[in-house]
Amino acid sequence: MGRMISDRSGGHTRPRRPAFFGPAVMDTFPGAPDPAKQIEAAHRTAAALVDHARGGGDPDATARIVALADVVGLDEIAELWASRPAETLPGALWRIYALQAGIRRDPVGMARAFDLGRHRAPVHEAVAGVAEPPGPVEVQAMSDAILGGAFTGDLADALERAAAFCHVVATGWALQADTEPALTAADLAEEPGAELTRRASGLARTGTELELAAKLWRRGDLS
Repeated sequence: MGRMISDRSGGHTRPRRPAFFGPAVMDTFPGAPDPAKQIEAAHRTAAALVDHARGGGDPDATARIVALADVVGLDEIAELWASRPAETLPGALWRIYALQAGIRRDPVGMARAFDLGRHRAPVHEAVAGVAEPPGPVEVQAMSDAILGGAFTGDLADALERAAAFCHVVATGWALQADTEPALTAADLAEEPGAELTRRASGLARTGTELELAAKLWRRGDLS
């Protein structure tokens, strides 16, 4: 977590934000946000994040970026980036952070769906690169590795790994919905098969979007 900032009364506020998510950026759209300023802030912060990570070569800095949602909050990242299309840099980065958050919320369920889906999607499994066996620890490590790779390695490769993971888990959820209607409420996180099918469709769409973002990055058209 970031360094805590003491207030004048001796108490503490939330951790210090990285500069590219600081008050100056958030204050560009106080109250009802100006759409143009919000789009500008989204692209500016995404570019600053990538440039900061690639320019420093500092493992500690990379670790802080991987844990960015813990530092500034996923809602604040969403406020800046979630509305941007996948074929933009902030939109693509948002989808990776959202995937990481989903894995952290339910690592057991994600690992179980991945284990089911990988037998139907072996090519995607190979690209995702989850260690064997694909348990909760392994899928969480994969999501952190993808985020780290997005800022220190080839962003296109990271996007493709995230896309592959989405496709495998979506396949697993679809199989759960179709073949295991008798699962307990606990097994399905209290979601009926129809909801799993909806989630599978949404995650598969995210996977396709991330694949497109990877192609655009390689062409120099993701910004």
